[in-house]
Amino acid sequence: MILDPKNDAPKPPQPKQQQDMPGSTTEMTPKPDHGEESYKGSGKLEGRKALITGADSGIGRAVAIAFAREGADVLISYYNEHEDAKETARWVEQAGRKAVVAPGDIKDEAFCKSLVGRAVSELGGLDILVNNAAHQATFESLEDISSEEWDVTFRTNIYSMFYLCKAAVPHMKAGASIINTTSINHKNPSPTLLAYATTKGAIANYTAGLAGLLADKGIRVNAVAPGPIWTPLIPSTMPPEQVESFGKNTPLGRAGQPVELACAYVMLASPEASYITGAIIPVTGGRPML
Repeated sequence: MILDPKNDAPKPPQPKQQQDMPGSTTEMTPKPDHGEESYKGSGKLEGRKALITGADSGIGRAVAIAFAREGADVLISYYNEHEDAKETARWVEQAGRKAVVAPGDIKDEAFCKSLVGRAVSELGGLDILVNNAAHQATFESLEDISSEEWDVTFRTNIYSMFYLCKAAVPHMKAGASIINTTSINHKNPSPTLLAYATTKGAIANYTAGLAGLLADKGIRVNAVAPGPIWTPLIPSTMPPEQVESFGKNTPLGRAGQPVELACAYVMLASPEASYITGAIIPVTGGRPML
């Protein structure tokens, strides 16, 4: 069946809603689609071992489900959203793959090192690292952004990426893949997401530089740049009025669903992408990254 991308998922207006950070999938209306019933695997990642941060919900959950159905075992890194993480693990195991759940704070370098250690010991190696977890918050003025908020955003979004890559690379062989989640904000920053957008620009630069640094090792480094995607981050970090119209400003007229990004991560992790490194794949509903 050929589907119309304008009408293939819920369209705004969404119900006005707000949650405490970091948000929960079960409290969202409508519920995000992570590919639970739709994603079909074809063995592209058979036997691979993957570590995915922020894998409890949203894009991370969709990637975990897709990787499992493509044949990969998955370590599910998350902060403290235990019920969401258990649900992700359930889908990974239902696909016949091993799931390891690992709660903790990726702002801490020691924890990042322990994540890599668990992946190597409990999965039997590490072939794919997906740096996906992120922190964002909305502020109407520069004066409203505290130094603590700026620090939390950079430590979650940037420092953790450095910690995890540095720990992971010694365990990775030629053919391994690192995939970072940047954002359309790296090119078109939202003023009210100043700290978040700034880190996303840094991630784009980090991806390009690290790709060059690791090319001799045969380790590819790429990024995915989502546009507006319907995840718990939205109702937990944006005012209800913005949640209601979220995604309306795209040419397709709606927010993306997490499952709609999964294929980009699968492609970048797979051997079919052997000549792709230092790239950023936009998944933005038609919004250009200028």
